[in-house]
Amino acid sequence: MKIIIDDKIPYIQGAFEGVAEVIYLPGSKTTPEIVRDADAIVTRTRTNCNEKLLSGSTVKFIATATIGYDHIDTDYCDKAGIKWTNAPGCNSKSVEQYIASTLMVLAERKKVQLKDLCIGVVGVGNVGSKVATVSNLLGMKVLLNDPPRERAEGSEAFVSLKQIVEDSDIITLHVPLNLKGEDATYHLGDEAFLTSLKRKPILINSCRGEVIETNAVKTALQTGQLSGFVCDCWENEPDIDLELLGMADLATPHIAGYSKDGKATGTLMSVHAISDYFGLGLNNWLPLGVELPAHPIISINGKGMTDQKILSKAILATYDIRNDDSNFRKEPALFEQLRGDYPTRREFPAYTISATNVGTNVLEILRDLGFKIEE
Repeated sequence: MKIIIDDKIPYIQGAFEGVAEVIYLPGSKTTPEIVRDADAIVTRTRTNCNEKLLSGSTVKFIATATIGYDHIDTDYCDKAGIKWTNAPGCNSKSVEQYIASTLMVLAERKKVQLKDLCIGVVGVGNVGSKVATVSNLLGMKVLLNDPPRERAEGSEAFVSLKQIVEDSDIITLHVPLNLKGEDATYHLGDEAFLTSLKRKPILINSCRGEVIETNAVKTALQTGQLSGFVCDCWENEPDIDLELLGMADLATPHIAGYSKDGKATGTLMSVHAISDYFGLGLNNWLPLGVELPAHPIISINGKGMTDQKILSKAILATYDIRNDDSNFRKEPALFEQLRGDYPTRREFPAYTISATNVGTNVLEILRDLGFKIEE
């Protein structure tokens, strides 16, 4: 059999070589001619798996090593008998870490205590659930909005979007991109949404670029309807709106989910899915060579520090969003290169806290975030 693999997918080399012919290519080089006699494709979001690419091919299975799958024309694949799979939740803890870093930087810049703020989480799936958990651990009041879950589970845990826009100091979006239907999310953050905001909140978008309407966000920032904006996902990537970039408090090139842990999990899920479908016997395969953090021990002397400052030091030692923000602003034209050559980032469980003068309650929060605590 023959498998075409995006050459930016990490840790996958060697997985299939014993059972298939494998071709590694940049996503942009994955053409109809290349896939014509392939059995499977392992891809990322930059390859549009549609009729133009797949018509007349022998492709039977597509695995995307990403949560999102709007780059796969699922209707066409279903009609053509091409099975497909994504990697739901693979990078959810990475986005959790990204949001935690964002909250700490915003709290420092705006000189606020997170425990005094309300955060509205719109979309409470694999990612949003973890963002809600970390926000709760940081002492914030958390409001959850997820209409599909509310219909399935009842309204007790959820609030309306109206309550989100009325009561939230920060709103963070974690919805899939749905273009139509009852739960359409395309341009959810449009003029009507933004003009209805009551508390002039900070808006965070780390799900899909088209969930916000660029011009409406710029207007809301100019008029003060939004007091801030953090963006990882942009309309028309990689050709983003540079004016909006300049107006954002924090801006990154679609890397919120780019921890090495998340990438390794996405790769593992793709390999196992293809193995299951074709009966390749690779169900025990694990990604090897996941890079270790440069400084896995975080030393904290909490004397004279507030609880928030201790938590901030730990979180920002694992990932400081300001570094990605700075690199992106210097050369926004390198959007794709910054993503493709993204440096090592490991999640909280890869780190050990060596603490002195830190209270047991804060140590328990750090442990709940996933850190190891040195005894």
